[in-house]
Parts: sequence; C-alpha cells; structure tokens
Amino acid sequence: MGALTISAKYLIELGFEVQGTVDKPDIIGALFSQTEGLLGSDLDLRELQNTSRIGRIEVEVEHRGDKTVGKVYVPSNLDHYETALIAAMLETVDRVGPYNAKFQVNSIKDLRSEKRKLIIDRAKDLIKLVERETIPDTKELMDKFLSEVKQGEVVAYGPEGLPAGPDVDSSDTVIIVEGRADVINLIKHGYRNVIAIEGASGGIPKTVIELSRRKTTIAFTDGDRGGEMVLRELLKVADIDYVARAPPGKEVEQLTAKEIAKALRNKIPVEEYINQLSKKDRQIIEEGKKQAEQAQVQLPVAPPQPESTQPVQQQAPTQAQVTQQAQVIEVPAQTQSQVQVTPIQQSTQQAPQLPPNVVDEVSKLSGTLEAIIYDRNWSVLKRVPVRDLLDTLQQINDAYAIVFDGVGTQRLVDAAVGRGIKVLVMTRIGNIAKVPSDMVILTFNDIINK
Repeated sequence: MGALTISAKYLIELGFEVQGTVDKPDIIGALFSQTEGLLGSDLDLRELQNTSRIGRIEVEVEHRGDKTVGKVYVPSNLDHYETALIAAMLETVDRVGPYNAKFQVNSIKDLRSEKRKLIIDRAKDLIKLVERETIPDTKELMDKFLSEVKQGEVVAYGPEGLPAGPDVDSSDTVIIVEGRADVINLIKHGYRNVIAIEGASGGIPKTVIELSRRKTTIAFTDGDRGGEMVLRELLKVADIDYVARAPPGKEVEQLTAKEIAKALRNKIPVEEYINQLSKKDRQIIEEGKKQAEQAQVQLPVAPPQPESTQPVQQQAPTQAQVTQQAQVIEVPAQTQSQVQVTPIQQSTQQAPQLPPNVVDEVSKLSGTLEAIIYDRNWSVLKRVPVRDLLDTLQQINDAYAIVFDGVGTQRLVDAAVGRGIKVLVMTRIGNIAKVPSDMVILTFNDIINK
C-alpha cells in the first residue's frame, strides 16, 4: 500500500471480490459513483477528499482466473462515528463496471495508537535527558526568548512601510489582509507570509500589486460589508489567485487559530468567487482591471522605448525566458495570452482552426465551470464538470482537445500530455512552467476576440 496523503486518524480496510477482470481505476470509480449523495453532501466521498477529511484511496488488486480480488484502504480524518458510517456505506457497493461485486470491511484501525506509544517512549527519553542535563542559565533563556520574539514581530515592508510578516519575501504564497491588527493575529498563530494593505480608501499599495504578480496570493478579508468592498477593490488591480473570508460578522484580527486554518482551507479560486457576483459587479471589476492594464502599459512606453521592444525580440528565440515569464505573470488575461500562448503557438507552426460550433461553445461555457472534451474531428467525446476533468481524462483514449471554464495548471498540462491531447482552451492561464512544443494553449479571449 502506498503512503497516506493525509495525517489520518483511522484506516478503513475493505476486502472485495469482483466477478470479472477489472483494474484499480474501475474499483475507485465504482466507490465514488455508487456512493455519491448516499449520505448527503457532507459525507460525500469526493467532497470529503477535497477537504482532506478522507485521504487518497489505495487499492491492491489480484486477478484469479476470471475474478478480481483485493483490498481497499481508505484513510479517514473524521471522528470514529463518521468513519464507521463511511465504512458501512462502502460495503453497499455491489457492482464494478458490468460485474457483480462484494465489498466487506475487514478492520478499522486507529492509527493514533502507534503514535501514542511513540509519544510515551519519547517522553521517557526526554525525562532522562532533563535529569542528565543542567538547567540553562536564566540569562541565556531570556536572550533566546527575546531573539525569537523579535523574529516574529511585524516588519515594515516596501516603500509604503506596509505591516507584514518576516517571510513575505521567502515564501511562494502571500496572504493579503486589511490591517496591521490582522497581520499581528496571523503572525501570532504561525502565518508569517502575510501583508496588509492598510485599508483601500487611498488605493491598493503598489507594493501589494507587484507582489501579486510574482507570487501566489490569497486575499483574506473580514466577513462583513467592509471586507467585501476591500476585496473588490483589490480584485480590480491585483493578480489574486484565491479568496478566503472570515466567518460572517467576524474580523480577521478576532479569529482563533482554528478559525484561521478553516477559513484558509476553504479558500476558493478567484474565478469561482467572481462568478458568484452579480453581472454588474463583474463588469465593474473587469473595467477596473482594464484601466489598471492600460495605466501599466502607458507608463513604460514613452520614456524607456528600447526596454519595451527588447523583451519582444527575446521572447521568440529564448524558450527559457518564455518559461520564466509564464511562471511570474498570471493575470491579466490579455497579458497572459501575449506571454504564454503566443510563444507556444510559434513553436508549433500554426494554431488549429476551431470549427464554428466549438467557437459557439467557448462563448457559452463562461461561468458554467464545465469542460468539453473533443476528438480529432472536433466531435464531443464528453462534457463534465471541471472538478472531474482529471479523473475523466484517465478513462478517454481518443481525446484531441479540451475546452473548459477554468484556470490552466501545470498538473492539467501534464495529464493532457499523457493522454496525447494537443489543444487546450481555457478561461485563464495559471502557473504553467513547461509546455510541449506540439501543444497549443489558448484562452477564451484569444478565440472570442479573433
């Protein structure tokens, strides 16, 4: 059995027998499909796995003649009551593909019992160590304590002197909050990669805008009307990847460690947040983005003319530079298509001509969070929710192109390469570092504005 993907409390072990020859993906697919919605959305296997309350399901398969037997391991981070419900639910699966099947729970192991033994043994060793070692001098303790406290203090970041944690520069991900009190609370609970905008009345600081273009960013705002307004101002000018909100009526500075962890764990992609807004609010945000783009383009054009033309000359011949820019620049969509898509198309002779029916689907897909998989003749093979796209790809052999309402990632590109897919059309290009020379990546804007 492979390594567990979460720090699980319990491990459900099931034995199974299938009256036919099947493989691991068939077993896992049956478990998900036949239990979907059986115990409600809160105990749905896919939802539990997305929130890390159920880990990666491992399957051991053995073929015996025309039968398939084996074991299924399901790591659970739920309590023992909910874990028992999940185990009983899995026993109700009675078919795998066209074959009859039987699943039986062999055991539910408490994985923490072994940890408890290790803790007791380690505690005994530590007691002996304390008894052997001399208690440190009080001055040494105070010096060490003061040193660690200073490292955790709020720093002034950037020319605006914004309140921030000490790990903003070294971390790949930055949490953007509203004020200094929010920064202090997050640092207190161990989140040192945090920076505050200090209110949005005077505009979003340039330092925060620049950071958002270089790093993965999470906008974490209060759960009130003020937090909503700050978030929308931030979305107009900054490249935000995820949105997290404090519980309704609460401010970030008031949250406990558990509430902070839950809010950040439940963050949603910025596209999903924008799709939840009214059409008017979406238009306001898009207009703000366009104004910010225009202001950014106008600044470097007049004075440093040589610098504005030099990168264009370097993009086509230098693949390393294209990769570096693709990692850094994610938004806005127009800039992405220039930085990532154009060099990719140049490396492949010519971007394929999309049939009119596909272009029509591109216009209709926006806001649906759905994906359409096409074959080489541009016939629809399957239409699935974006969240199921990676799983569906493993079951389709003749796919040629994917059009989907979502953000392209390196993981999706790698999966598409593995299935021989040559064309990806998406809402927005995310953090993609490596793309094969024979693959074309386009955005909805590239198709609609053609």
